[in-house]
Amino acid sequence: MCGLLVGVMSQPAPAADLISIYREAQTADAVYAGARASYMAGQEKLPQGRAGILPAVTLSANTLYNDRDLQFRSGAPASTARYNSNSLSVTATQPLFRLQNWITYEQAKNQVSQAEAAFLQVAQDLIVRVAQAYFDVLLAENNVALAAAQKTAFSEQLAQAKRNFEVGTATITDANDAQARHDLAASQEIAARNELEIRKQALRQITGRIPPDLAKLSSRFTPALPNPDNMDNWVEQAGASSLQVKVAQAALDIATQDVSKNRSGHLPTLDAVASYSDAAQGSGVLGGAGFDSTTTYIGLQLAVPIYQGGLTTSKVREALANEEKARQDLENTKRTVALNTRSAFLGVTNGVAQIKALETALVSSQSSLDSTRLGQEVGVRTQVDVLNSTQQLISTRRDYAQAIYAYAINVLKLKAAAGTLTEDDLAYVNAWLEK
Repeated sequence: MCGLLVGVMSQPAPAADLISIYREAQTADAVYAGARASYMAGQEKLPQGRAGILPAVTLSANTLYNDRDLQFRSGAPASTARYNSNSLSVTATQPLFRLQNWITYEQAKNQVSQAEAAFLQVAQDLIVRVAQAYFDVLLAENNVALAAAQKTAFSEQLAQAKRNFEVGTATITDANDAQARHDLAASQEIAARNELEIRKQALRQITGRIPPDLAKLSSRFTPALPNPDNMDNWVEQAGASSLQVKVAQAALDIATQDVSKNRSGHLPTLDAVASYSDAAQGSGVLGGAGFDSTTTYIGLQLAVPIYQGGLTTSKVREALANEEKARQDLENTKRTVALNTRSAFLGVTNGVAQIKALETALVSSQSSLDSTRLGQEVGVRTQVDVLNSTQQLISTRRDYAQAIYAYAINVLKLKAAAGTLTEDDLAYVNAWLEK
């Protein structure tokens, strides 16, 4: 029993996949957490805007101790009095016509929509950033393995070149060339390991930790073209659903409403007001007795702005300029989204073609290396030819891995550009990994 328990406990932890890394990022990523807080703050714009059209009630009270000394110029005796005075009042105001308050309320609705779209955009961006960091680590690990394999192959070629030189079947040039290739491979391996560490730290910035192992891409992975396989359809979808466009459109709507709100500064305002006050004052006013008073009123209060030093007109001009800026920002956002969508679409379609071409190139490069080695054995190929063929095979393998990971990222970027990226899309890519 103890042996079984030890065996179970000593089993390595399963490799982390894209979904598990994404779950960690949702709780650990500072950018996502900040966006969530910003979204919660944005939700408060609606009750703040609504407050401007609801009644406002104010309660005020005071109590004063009065010490008064009167000196009469007529020569009459001076009067000294010490007494208390107290008051309590309640005032209620209900806006009846304040156009700017209603516009502020409508603006608040757009601000809430903008905050929601901005948060969803950050959520989509988190999916892309997690996948980018994840596949960057896998690519860096692959490059380390390829650099090590290249160094091992060149080490064998270097040893063979030295043996051949010692027995007189090769020149010192072959040995020197093999030594140079080996040294370069060693340098490339160091650089690859350094790049791997950098990529791991980039993943750590998102998740708060470096996972011990990541699930690798399965050999069953098969690239597929976008659905639909039409660039214009994706660009049209992006124009309608892109969260970036929605954020910019909300900004334009808010700016347009700001123009109307500032223009309403020229209009009168009408409020319904009601007040109740209760005051009391002690004796001592010119020797008279104290008194209590109660006052109640209800009515309408009209205010007509006549001249404010040009402030309202200036604010209107400022709002018009801001509206134009928001309109141009929206146009630029639409163009940028269309460009990103086209770029991601081409990345997916070209990625499929590139992966297939590199698969063929891998077979050709391996065959070329085998043929070159055989040619070296029979004396029709040189050591340099073998080194070149080995380096070509390693480079093809590196390009193949890079093409696969770039394709995976572009699949997610295409959905993000169209504004339709969800966790289901991440799960679709995650299915390509080994379980």
